[in-house]
Amino acid sequence: MEKYRSALILGYGRSGRAAEQMLQAEGCRTEVVSQETASDEEVVRMLSAQSFDVCIVSPGFGLTHSWVVAVRQANIPLLSELELGWSRHSGKTVAITGSNGKSTAVKLIHESLLLARKTAAIGGNYGIPACEVVLRNPDIDWLVLEVSSFQLETGHQFRADVAVILNVLPNHLDRHESMECYRRTKARIFKESLPADVCIVPHDLLEIVKNDIGNSRNWLTFGASAGADYRFSKGKVFCGAESVMDLSKTLFDSPIIGGCTGAAAGAIAQASGISYSVVEDAVNKFKPLPHRLQRIGEFDGVGYINDSKATNLAAMAAALAATGENIHLIAGGLPKESDYTFVKEILAERVTSIYVIGQASQAMKMAWNGVCPCVECGTLEKAFNTARNVARAGGFILLSPGCASFDQFRSFEERGTCFETLFRKLEQTGK
Repeated sequence: MEKYRSALILGYGRSGRAAEQMLQAEGCRTEVVSQETASDEEVVRMLSAQSFDVCIVSPGFGLTHSWVVAVRQANIPLLSELELGWSRHSGKTVAITGSNGKSTAVKLIHESLLLARKTAAIGGNYGIPACEVVLRNPDIDWLVLEVSSFQLETGHQFRADVAVILNVLPNHLDRHESMECYRRTKARIFKESLPADVCIVPHDLLEIVKNDIGNSRNWLTFGASAGADYRFSKGKVFCGAESVMDLSKTLFDSPIIGGCTGAAAGAIAQASGISYSVVEDAVNKFKPLPHRLQRIGEFDGVGYINDSKATNLAAMAAALAATGENIHLIAGGLPKESDYTFVKEILAERVTSIYVIGQASQAMKMAWNGVCPCVECGTLEKAFNTARNVARAGGFILLSPGCASFDQFRSFEERGTCFETLFRKLEQTGK
């Protein structure tokens, strides 16, 4: 990708700072604007007074944001920080997108590559900007990227040697106008794929994605259905009739995780030249990320599970399926979706009572109160204490909000840490 003489950077979080560092190291003049330091009028004046070769856009800025609209009207090309960093990497890339499970998948593949004695680094939406990763590791064999739909919105030349869509489920519909728009944005991960690149999709999405992006790709499929190239069944991953990986008694031994990330890992192994035995070894050594179905302990026979990362209803449904029955669910926060009805069936099957918090609480209570008892609590602390007083031995208290955290917390991590702090206090004091 070309080098730039001048660049405007929208947003000065970690990704904006990483982009600035990379561009300045190349001798590029940079100008940074953030919502904390600039007004709409100041940005418009800057665009009329200065010229820029490119605008690096933080994932937090949607295409309809007034600053982005002004940049486009000034005919300045938009580029994500992720694509900028990727473009400066000379090795190979695995890029993984999806609605749920991306971080777990990239962690597993990164660890598999390291076990295969490859040099590899992980970044992107995972929390480490691509520019930062590439600056630190200029000569690695593999760059393993978690890619969000926000980062794909402004893609131009981005491609990966191994590109993966894990799933497409209702998410970020507060930003993407429809599920079709959201899915098409995810499919952009394959837009610039070369004939030698491998494009990996769930078997049931293959024909839909082909319609979105074109048929002339090197496809591999995965899932639980018989037609998938890599199929998960009864704890094992099959390629055709052959069992290639045994995931039994691991985190990935479930229809939800195994049928998605477990089966996809088989396809990624083939595409990246890693042996199945190495991936199986990585699966057995895998330590789950925090805030993702994290079992933090038990008190008076009740299990406490922190799934704060479940920021959409599909993730909540997956957590309910994985947890079992007799669940006391804590849900709510800043809503991304408006249709709460599609999870009613699994709520009826698995949940004893629901404790709702945050901005979504009234809408959730209205949608679910007829399914099982639903208590409007307002705060996480009140929901925790109310659930604790009701739950009995053999049950679970599950924080799986189905919403973003930003109405009451700075992040899903802070929300999950709050839940764990409440549990540790209960352990120590008994109340």
